[in-house]
Amino acid sequence: MVTSRQTAGPVRAVTPRRRGAVLERAILDAALEQLSTVGWSGLTMEGVAAAAQTGKAAVYRRWSSKEDLVADALQAGLPRLEEASDLGSVREDLLALCRQSRDAMFSRPGFALRSVIHECDHMQVERFHGVIFEGVVGPTTRLVRQVVKRGVERGDVRADATNSYVLDVIPAMMMYRSKISASEWSDQEIEEMVDQLMLPLLAPPGA
Repeated sequence: MVTSRQTAGPVRAVTPRRRGAVLERAILDAALEQLSTVGWSGLTMEGVAAAAQTGKAAVYRRWSSKEDLVADALQAGLPRLEEASDLGSVREDLLALCRQSRDAMFSRPGFALRSVIHECDHMQVERFHGVIFEGVVGPTTRLVRQVVKRGVERGDVRADATNSYVLDVIPAMMMYRSKISASEWSDQEIEEMVDQLMLPLLAPPGA
Protein backbone atom coordinates (compact mmCIF):
# COMPACT_ATOMS: atom_id res chain seq x y z
CA MET A 1 0.00 0.00 0.00
CA VAL A 2 1.32 3.42 -0.98
CA THR A 3 0.97 6.12 1.67
CA SER A 4 0.08 9.50 0.23
CA ARG A 5 1.47 12.76 1.52
CA GLN A 6 -1.99 13.59 2.88
CA THR A 7 -2.32 10.36 4.92
CA ALA A 8 1.27 10.15 6.19
CA GLY A 9 1.90 10.95 9.86
CA PRO A 10 3.59 14.17 10.93
CA VAL A 11 7.26 14.45 10.04
CA ARG A 12 9.41 14.98 13.10
CA ALA A 13 12.45 17.18 12.89
CA VAL A 14 15.60 15.22 13.60
CA THR A 15 18.11 16.99 15.83
CA PRO A 16 21.64 16.35 14.54
CA ARG A 17 23.64 14.31 17.00
CA ARG A 18 26.21 16.44 18.75
CA ARG A 19 29.50 15.20 20.09
CA GLY A 20 32.62 16.40 21.86
CA ALA A 21 33.05 20.11 22.52
CA VAL A 22 29.74 21.03 20.85
CA LEU A 23 27.75 18.78 23.18
CA GLU A 24 29.73 19.89 26.22
CA ARG A 25 29.06 23.55 25.38
CA ALA A 26 25.33 22.82 25.07
CA ILE A 27 25.31 21.11 28.48
CA LEU A 28 27.24 23.94 30.15
CA ASP A 29 24.88 26.53 28.63
CA ALA A 30 21.89 24.51 29.84
CA ALA A 31 23.34 24.38 33.36
CA LEU A 32 23.70 28.19 33.41
CA GLU A 33 20.17 28.60 32.13
CA GLN A 34 18.81 26.24 34.78
CA LEU A 35 20.65 28.12 37.52
CA SER A 36 19.23 31.40 36.24
CA THR A 37 15.65 30.10 36.21
CA VAL A 38 15.24 27.47 38.93
CA GLY A 39 18.31 28.26 41.07
CA TRP A 40 20.79 25.93 42.71
CA SER A 41 18.16 24.07 44.71
CA GLY A 42 16.03 23.35 41.65
CA LEU A 43 18.83 22.33 39.34
CA THR A 44 19.09 18.61 38.59
CA MET A 45 21.28 16.63 36.22
CA GLU A 46 18.10 15.34 34.57
CA GLY A 47 16.80 18.89 34.05
CA VAL A 48 20.10 19.98 32.53
CA ALA A 49 20.08 16.98 30.19
CA ALA A 50 16.53 17.76 29.06
CA ALA A 51 17.37 21.45 28.48
CA ALA A 52 20.45 20.46 26.48
CA GLN A 53 18.37 17.96 24.49
CA THR A 54 20.63 15.06 25.35
CA GLY A 55 20.49 11.99 27.54
CA LYS A 56 21.23 11.95 31.26
CA ALA A 57 24.04 9.45 30.64
CA ALA A 58 25.83 11.98 28.42
CA VAL A 59 25.90 14.43 31.34
CA TYR A 60 27.04 11.89 33.92
CA ARG A 61 29.82 10.62 31.64
CA ARG A 62 31.39 14.08 31.84
CA TRP A 63 30.42 15.25 35.34
CA SER A 64 29.78 12.93 38.27
CA SER A 65 27.89 15.54 40.32
CA LYS A 66 26.02 18.77 39.84
CA GLU A 67 28.73 20.57 41.87
CA ASP A 68 31.33 19.57 39.24
CA LEU A 69 29.01 20.51 36.40
CA VAL A 70 28.13 23.91 37.85
CA ALA A 71 31.76 24.73 38.65
CA ASP A 72 32.76 24.10 35.02
CA ALA A 73 29.72 25.98 33.68
CA LEU A 74 30.52 29.05 35.77
CA GLN A 75 34.20 28.95 34.91
CA ALA A 76 33.44 28.73 31.18
CA GLY A 77 30.66 31.32 31.18
CA LEU A 78 31.73 34.18 33.46
CA PRO A 79 32.72 37.33 31.51
CA ARG A 80 36.44 38.03 31.51
CA LEU A 81 37.62 41.22 33.23
CA GLU A 82 40.74 41.89 31.20
CA GLU A 83 41.62 45.59 31.36
CA ALA A 84 40.92 48.66 33.49
CA SER A 85 39.95 51.77 31.56
CA ASP A 86 42.35 54.73 31.73
CA LEU A 87 40.04 57.77 31.79
CA GLY A 88 42.50 60.23 33.32
CA SER A 89 41.45 60.15 36.99
CA VAL A 90 41.29 57.53 39.70
CA ARG A 91 37.63 58.37 40.33
CA GLU A 92 36.52 57.80 36.73
CA ASP A 93 38.69 54.70 36.44
CA LEU A 94 37.18 53.19 39.59
CA LEU A 95 33.64 54.04 38.52
CA ALA A 96 34.19 52.35 35.14
CA LEU A 97 35.75 49.29 36.80
CA CYS A 98 32.93 48.95 39.35
CA ARG A 99 30.32 49.15 36.59
CA GLN A 100 32.22 46.52 34.60
CA SER A 101 32.35 44.24 37.64
CA ARG A 102 28.67 44.90 38.39
CA ASP A 103 27.71 44.01 34.82
CA ALA A 104 29.67 40.75 35.08
CA MET A 105 27.88 39.92 38.35
CA PHE A 106 24.50 40.55 36.72
CA SER A 107 25.18 38.73 33.46
CA ARG A 108 23.51 35.34 33.07
CA PRO A 109 26.60 33.49 34.39
CA GLY A 110 26.96 36.10 37.13
CA PHE A 111 23.33 35.61 38.13
CA ALA A 112 23.97 31.87 38.19
CA LEU A 113 26.99 32.41 40.42
CA ARG A 114 24.96 34.55 42.83
CA SER A 115 22.35 31.79 42.95
CA VAL A 116 25.07 29.41 44.10
CA ILE A 117 26.41 31.89 46.69
CA HIS A 118 22.95 32.67 48.07
CA GLU A 119 21.56 29.12 48.21
CA CYS A 120 24.51 26.88 49.02
CA ASP A 121 25.61 26.11 52.54
CA HIS A 122 29.13 26.93 53.76
CA MET A 123 30.64 23.59 52.71
CA GLN A 124 29.14 23.83 49.23
CA VAL A 125 30.33 27.42 48.76
CA GLU A 126 33.83 26.24 49.64
CA ARG A 127 33.59 23.90 46.64
CA PHE A 128 33.17 26.95 44.42
CA HIS A 129 35.82 29.08 46.12
CA GLY A 130 38.22 28.77 43.17
CA VAL A 131 35.57 29.78 40.65
CA ILE A 132 34.46 32.76 42.76
CA PHE A 133 38.05 33.95 43.26
CA GLU A 134 39.31 33.34 39.72
CA GLY A 135 36.13 34.54 38.01
CA VAL A 136 35.21 37.64 40.03
CA VAL A 137 37.31 38.54 43.05
CA GLY A 138 40.80 37.94 41.63
CA PRO A 139 40.31 39.83 38.34
CA THR A 140 38.60 42.75 40.08
CA THR A 141 41.41 43.00 42.65
CA ARG A 142 44.02 42.89 39.87
CA LEU A 143 42.31 45.69 37.97
CA VAL A 144 41.90 47.81 41.12
CA ARG A 145 45.67 47.47 41.53
CA GLN A 146 46.16 48.80 37.99
CA VAL A 147 43.94 51.81 38.69
CA VAL A 148 45.59 52.56 42.05
CA LYS A 149 49.11 52.28 40.63
CA ARG A 150 48.23 54.73 37.87
CA GLY A 151 46.85 57.07 40.53
CA VAL A 152 50.10 56.81 42.52
CA GLU A 153 52.11 57.66 39.40
CA ARG A 154 49.90 60.72 38.79
CA GLY A 155 50.21 61.81 42.39
CA ASP A 156 46.47 61.42 43.03
CA VAL A 157 46.84 58.42 45.37
CA ARG A 158 48.99 57.89 48.46
CA ALA A 159 52.09 55.84 47.75
CA ASP A 160 51.31 53.00 50.18
CA ALA A 161 47.79 52.37 48.86
CA THR A 162 48.70 49.33 46.76
CA ASN A 163 48.31 46.93 49.69
CA SER A 164 46.00 43.95 49.89
CA TYR A 165 43.61 45.56 52.38
CA VAL A 166 42.89 48.53 50.11
CA LEU A 167 42.73 46.41 46.96
CA ASP A 168 40.21 44.02 48.53
CA VAL A 169 37.70 46.72 49.49
CA ILE A 170 35.76 46.94 46.21
CA PRO A 171 35.34 43.20 45.50
CA ALA A 172 34.63 42.53 49.18
CA MET A 173 31.99 45.26 49.38
CA MET A 174 30.32 44.22 46.14
CA MET A 175 30.21 40.53 47.05
CA TYR A 176 29.13 41.19 50.64
CA ARG A 177 26.27 43.56 49.84
CA SER A 178 25.15 41.43 46.92
CA LYS A 179 24.84 38.42 49.25
CA ILE A 180 23.64 40.04 52.47
CA SER A 181 21.51 42.92 51.19
CA ALA A 182 20.70 41.63 47.68
CA SER A 183 22.12 44.93 46.42
CA GLU A 184 21.99 45.29 42.64
CA TRP A 185 24.62 48.05 42.70
CA SER A 186 22.95 50.88 40.87
CA ASP A 187 25.15 53.61 39.38
CA GLN A 188 24.28 55.79 42.38
CA GLU A 189 25.42 53.11 44.85
CA ILE A 190 28.66 52.68 42.93
CA GLU A 191 29.30 56.44 42.98
CA GLU A 192 28.62 56.58 46.71
CA MET A 193 31.07 53.74 47.39
CA VAL A 194 33.79 55.37 45.30
CA ASP A 195 33.24 58.91 46.61
CA GLN A 196 32.58 58.13 50.28
CA LEU A 197 34.88 55.15 50.77
CA MET A 198 37.53 54.67 48.12
CA LEU A 199 38.60 58.25 47.42
CA PRO A 200 39.11 59.15 51.10
CA LEU A 201 40.95 55.86 51.57
CA LEU A 202 43.27 56.56 48.63
CA ALA A 203 43.85 60.27 49.16
CA PRO A 204 47.47 61.37 49.72
CA PRO A 205 48.33 63.03 53.06
CA GLY A 206 47.09 66.60 53.23
CA ALA A 207 44.76 66.24 50.25
